[in-house]
Amino acid sequence: MTTMEYHNPVLLKEAVDGLDVNPNGVYVDVTFGGGGHSREILSRLDENGRLFAFDQDQDALKNKIDDDRFVLIHENFRYVKRFLRFHGVRQVDGVLADFGVSSHQFDVAERGFSTRFEANLDMRMNQQNELSAFHVVNEYDEEGLKQVLLQYGELRAAPAMARLIVEARKNGPIVTSGQLKEVLKKFLSPRYENKILAQIYQAIRIEVNQEVEVLKEFLQQTPEILKKGGRLSFISYHSLEDRLVKRFIRNGMFEGEPERDMFGRFEVPLKKVGGLIVPTEEEIKKNNRARSAKLRIAKKL
Repeated sequence: MTTMEYHNPVLLKEAVDGLDVNPNGVYVDVTFGGGGHSREILSRLDENGRLFAFDQDQDALKNKIDDDRFVLIHENFRYVKRFLRFHGVRQVDGVLADFGVSSHQFDVAERGFSTRFEANLDMRMNQQNELSAFHVVNEYDEEGLKQVLLQYGELRAAPAMARLIVEARKNGPIVTSGQLKEVLKKFLSPRYENKILAQIYQAIRIEVNQEVEVLKEFLQQTPEILKKGGRLSFISYHSLEDRLVKRFIRNGMFEGEPERDMFGRFEVPLKKVGGLIVPTEEEIKKNNRARSAKLRIAKKL
């Protein structure tokens, strides 16, 4: 399996350009995956540069790069500060993150991420986690399911879908993606089936992997681990993530506004660099999964 089969990196050049790589700097790629972004960063470092990468997915470890300047940490990036310190690093020159599910995870049927395959309900990015899609679908109460589908899938029909799932599982557990589709078929008109299914899967996946909590925990650590003038380069794929990233860059918070002084000024740790970057038509043609990608770049003040 080649790296590109594992995950075709989106906005590769743009994301790494955004880091404004210092050849002897220290960088972190918190979403290693197939290693595409990491290889590009390494190609811009000299022999004194260093790169740390994080990935919680066991499968990603097979793509480890054999390079003395590189360390791959098999952990969730919510622990970025802790594990960098463990390796004797307090501050870095740049952090790159590509928050998408890797193509590999979508393409391996038994992982249960893709709407294309009949598979057991799983969707765990870290196979050691106890919470899986099966637990969410079969054990959450109606209110819990409704919240997941509403908040993370932005599905207007969430209340009715939750009610139907709770009703259906009285006859026995919903074990596979096919069974879940069958339960929700009245909401899947042929014209919109793929779109609605993608929203349902996205909602369950975000809940299973605690993606929103993880992202918030991670973002809050970034000003601390960045050197002054250090860069962040973040690729998001759905509006939920992108809103959190955008707000955090703008005012260092996820909700509300920062406190202002008597002159109406407020201090924030980060400043955005340039505008929003999205893939070209050409890139989307080559890699359909790039179509919803949004790249934001910031630096520490």
